[in-house]
Amino acid sequence: MPTANDVRKGMAIKYGGEVCVVLDTQHRTPGNLRAFVQATIRSIKTGKSSNVRFASTEPIETVPLSRRKLEYSYKDGTGYVFMDPDSYESITLMDDLVGDCKNYLTEGSICEVLFNDESPVQIESPSSVNLKVLESPEGVRGDTASNVQKPALLETGITVSVPLFIKEGEMIKVDTRTGQYMGRA
Repeated sequence: MPTANDVRKGMAIKYGGEVCVVLDTQHRTPGNLRAFVQATIRSIKTGKSSNVRFASTEPIETVPLSRRKLEYSYKDGTGYVFMDPDSYESITLMDDLVGDCKNYLTEGSICEVLFNDESPVQIESPSSVNLKVLESPEGVRGDTASNVQKPALLETGITVSVPLFIKEGEMIKVDTRTGQYMGRA
């Protein structure tokens, strides 16, 4: 049986009789105390998040998850609609499940969704995405100090800081973990 040291982000564990997804973990070793693992978990049933603390050698019961690649289709009033490219079955995911991933969803983009007993648990976007710049002010001539940035509104509605040479209509690569500009696409 795995211990708390083996718990990683994205795993499903049983905690308090419920299946929970691990959102974040930190291993801590305070000065003269025993090591522990601080984890942020979200209950699949209720959707509530909580911070829990485990002793580093405490046994943890893991729950198997299945991963499926789904293609984003569109957003409607009930949520975000994804399609399974193999079976053409459509699945609607709620706003709270999609979370910050919605800032990087474009029509036809592929995301990995974690399932527990055929119910979606968590969505994982690719590490980087290519997005189109809709609005970006012109850079000021002579403003060439090192690493000057300007805001750019992207097709998904988020604003990212980009270098002065990026123009409207260009495709740029954005890191989905940090939300920062990576380069031209």
